[in-house]
Amino acid sequence: MVRTVTTGPGTSTGAAPRRYDSSADAARSLLDRLAESGLDPAARRWVWAALQGDEAVAACARGEEVPEPPGEGAEPVPGGAAARGGRSFLRRIEVQGFRGIGSPSALEFPPGPGLTVIVGRNGSGKSSFAEAAEAALTGRNLRWDAMPADWRDGWRNLHFDERTEITVELQSPADPGPTRVTRAWTGESVRSARGEVVSPDGTTAPLRSLGWDPELSRYRPFLSYDELGRAVTGRAAELYDTLTALLGLTDLTAAERRLAKSCDRLAKQRDRPGHEHGYLVQRLHASDDRRARTAAELLGAEKIDLDRLASIAADDGPADRRQHVVLRRLRRLSVPERGLLTDVVNELRGAAMELAMAAGTKGDHARGVVDLLRRAMEHRERHPSEDDCPTCGTGGAFGPEWEQRARAEIRRLEPIAANASAAYERAESARDQARFLMAPMPSWLPPDSELGRVWEEWEAGAQISDLTQLAEHIETVGRRLRSTAVAARKAAGEQLDDPTDGWAELADQLGAWVADARAAAGAAETLGPAERGLEWLTAIAREIRAERLRPLASHAEQVWHRLRQERRIDLEALRLVGRGARRRVAVDVAVDGTENDGNAPGLLSQGEFQALALSICLPRTTVPDNPFGFLLLDDPVQAMDTETVEGLADVLAEVGRHRQLVVFTHDTRLPDALYRIGLPADIRRIQRDAMSNVWVAESGRTGEAGPPGGAEDRGAAGAPAAPQPGVENPQRAAHRR
Repeated sequence: MVRTVTTGPGTSTGAAPRRYDSSADAARSLLDRLAESGLDPAARRWVWAALQGDEAVAACARGEEVPEPPGEGAEPVPGGAAARGGRSFLRRIEVQGFRGIGSPSALEFPPGPGLTVIVGRNGSGKSSFAEAAEAALTGRNLRWDAMPADWRDGWRNLHFDERTEITVELQSPADPGPTRVTRAWTGESVRSARGEVVSPDGTTAPLRSLGWDPELSRYRPFLSYDELGRAVTGRAAELYDTLTALLGLTDLTAAERRLAKSCDRLAKQRDRPGHEHGYLVQRLHASDDRRARTAAELLGAEKIDLDRLASIAADDGPADRRQHVVLRRLRRLSVPERGLLTDVVNELRGAAMELAMAAGTKGDHARGVVDLLRRAMEHRERHPSEDDCPTCGTGGAFGPEWEQRARAEIRRLEPIAANASAAYERAESARDQARFLMAPMPSWLPPDSELGRVWEEWEAGAQISDLTQLAEHIETVGRRLRSTAVAARKAAGEQLDDPTDGWAELADQLGAWVADARAAAGAAETLGPAERGLEWLTAIAREIRAERLRPLASHAEQVWHRLRQERRIDLEALRLVGRGARRRVAVDVAVDGTENDGNAPGLLSQGEFQALALSICLPRTTVPDNPFGFLLLDDPVQAMDTETVEGLADVLAEVGRHRQLVVFTHDTRLPDALYRIGLPADIRRIQRDAMSNVWVAESGRTGEAGPPGGAEDRGAAGAPAAPQPGVENPQRAAHRR
């Protein structure tokens, strides 16, 4: 394949700022401000606890001491991968058997800043390259996640019978060669892929060895049309979480949310007795029991005597409290219904008949052999380095040839064993149903009672393995269990006729209220410092968020200014507001000079939505700590008018001076704008034939000369254009093979 040259500089311009671990830096900034604040020690402990985690907050709520975290004097922590070893740039994407790409096809890129535009009609395979790179590095695709399961299962190309595989090569300036990330699918499920990484020194390791999972989530070098749409109109919390992670504010946000939740819990605990007081008094007044009348009087006093109320609640009626509990539970006791018992008995007898018919047949023998071979193959999968037979010790018996023979034998025997296997499966299922019915006797049921003795006999049936005997047991003992249980429930109901008109239930409610009232007193005392700490933390967190978001928001405003062209809509500000379920990114706009705080979605067209989303999402690519020097943009031009596309071309070319941008689009207006304005970019046009062969039909450079040829030559419509010199037509390659 011809190596095209991007026109951006080899490295980002300007001196790189000093980097720190963003989350740790935010926490240190907060602790420094806390040290200078006038907060009392109790409120400070709550802030310390919120920064340290849920366990520390729970300890603080219990009144335990929380150690003060290190504050001033802490050394800065080196930043991410970009600070440690330079950014990684995209060098090559090679795909086979994935989505719209059949036989192997590859795109190569100069590993450095620059803008590359991949143009192709719908169905040309361009999005398959973008989704393949995302799948290779992350093991998933955000667009897939939003689709039905049937749609996700259509990821494999239908014109390619060999292995589905994706290889992405990344190049870091600090490395002598590329890092090769490969993901291959061995099964039918999209989640059956296995991946590996080949380092520049040739060593091979699993994908997790890269340690990129947090950074791929935080800096995400992929941006599709669907993601752009969700950035502004999707769930409010999604963009908030993306930006807080990008700015290193996740821990700070979590601390604020953690402390707010604790305050809410304490406030609810403090207020619960007051909310339930009136209802409890009303129920007590409705009872004729003397204990209820006394309790109602105590609850109406100016100062409530909780100890005396607790004593009254403890007097819950019957002398034998244990017997009273047994009777209440017995009245609610349930046993298997007669119809269910009949169904299980019939199934057991039917399964026993099928099992008897299958015994000793060729199918029975085949089933045993298949089961044995499968267990042997499972043993080999768990211990791939062992090739000796685990039963007889024969050396080399468990090699690849044995595995092939075993798989072939399994395929041969499975049809023979089908009927016998079905009989055994039915028998096991019927046995499981029967054992499920024979639940253990409740621990509270007296074993020496008539029901206890019958239940013990019923429970013992779970040890019966013979299906016929098991059916007989359920039919006989189950009938006696039902009749005995019905009689016991009736007797318990008669004994539970409460002469005190429901005092036991009132006593339980009164005791719970007393416990809540005692807890409320402690919660009220604890809540004061917690609320002072939350008030201070919320104000400081708002300041830190604004400080960190300001450069990103400023960049977004500059991008929007270029994209909006002649529109009189100004992006005034981006703000991180709210917390918990109400967290969101407020997008403040002004139309014709009239401000509409946080109401952008109601004012913009679909194309303006797209431009606004790009204004918000593109700046994250240029964050200094971003370890990925590249960004893949899939279909960012949809719904934009021509003027906005020209502004987008200008923005992409500018970002391409510092980062590697690869844009996939079917809209020829973007490359046309790049040619017309003379902005530096590589333009590649790809095509795909009816057999899913994908190739680069044409490559060109903008910023030097006009576009090469007309629309047909550029692969916009009509027959496939001839492959460029040095780029092999996959059709010819397939024919040669």
